[in-house]
Amino acid sequence: MSSTTVPAKSSGVVGGLSTLDRFLPVWIGLAMAAGLLLGRQVPGLDTALEAVKVGEISLPIALGLLLMMYPVLAKVRYDRLDTVTGDRRMLVASLVLNWIAGPALMFALAWALLPDLPEYRTGLIIVGLARCIAMVLIWNDLACGDREAAAVLVAINSVFQVIAFGVLGWFYLEVLPGWLGLAEAALDVSMWDIAQYVLMFLGIPLLAGYLSRKLGERSRGREWYETRFLPRIGPIALYGLLFTIVILFALQGHTISERPLDVARIALPLLAYFALMWGGSFLAGRAIGLGYDRTTTLAFTAAGNNFELAIAVAVGVFGVTSGQALAGVVGPLIEVPVLVALVYVSLWGRRLFSEEPTHA
Repeated sequence: MSSTTVPAKSSGVVGGLSTLDRFLPVWIGLAMAAGLLLGRQVPGLDTALEAVKVGEISLPIALGLLLMMYPVLAKVRYDRLDTVTGDRRMLVASLVLNWIAGPALMFALAWALLPDLPEYRTGLIIVGLARCIAMVLIWNDLACGDREAAAVLVAINSVFQVIAFGVLGWFYLEVLPGWLGLAEAALDVSMWDIAQYVLMFLGIPLLAGYLSRKLGERSRGREWYETRFLPRIGPIALYGLLFTIVILFALQGHTISERPLDVARIALPLLAYFALMWGGSFLAGRAIGLGYDRTTTLAFTAAGNNFELAIAVAVGVFGVTSGQALAGVVGPLIEVPVLVALVYVSLWGRRLFSEEPTHA
């Protein structure tokens, strides 16, 4: 994405964005429509895309995510990460929001709004367990969040994802429903499977971004790296994002267009979830004294979900035609436009903070 930032006191938030970023909702809308159209009009496209895999990892989606994340991670100043790891307020708040509040909220919304649809309900609970480690970097960058903080929080989420995903799945699908007298479900997924997704979707672009900065600054200096190199690779993130959206929607275009009422039912708890998680996290960041940049990072890392992982787990455990898999697919259908809208809400909310960030 562009490296343009928006002034802290700005009457025209959108006017401070680059041309590419300013029309981001348009590009995303076109990408979603193109994906749905391709999925409907090109016979066998979804089957062909599904066949290009390594294990359960879709190579086209992996390629899009790598292109999307590399420029953002190349912008991170890795020599400043110690200022983030020392901010205990933000780290503790992020852990609580991501691994306690997020899964619990999705569990409550799924049961409250889909009591009669157990497959979709289970799929949404799985979405709530898969904390974001990829696309959130794009939203954070667009909203002028703290890149170093985003890199640290995403890395922490990835570690917890490997350790906690299976345990939380067992708790929210079997143990807690049993305590409450509700119907139970089972989730059988290995830590190794989760580790593969973390390595593919975070490890590779993180290493590439770190090496780019390290080698670029060593050979040409920081000024050249940040004023010449980063602007050249910045647009690649947008192209990767749009490519990923087209592929995702092409894979499920037929299913989505054939079951619009089901999609609408699944969308309701997702809309409530994203709004409550982002809004609550934004208010929490301000309440504990974080500056705008880290409050924004806290909000987006807490509200986003790892839809790639959720879809893969649902497909692997319940099957590609299952209701659980459809719930996972509807995740990005709702998440992408909602979080794009929240980028603009976040930039508007910047006026609620002082000009200087309040780092710990």
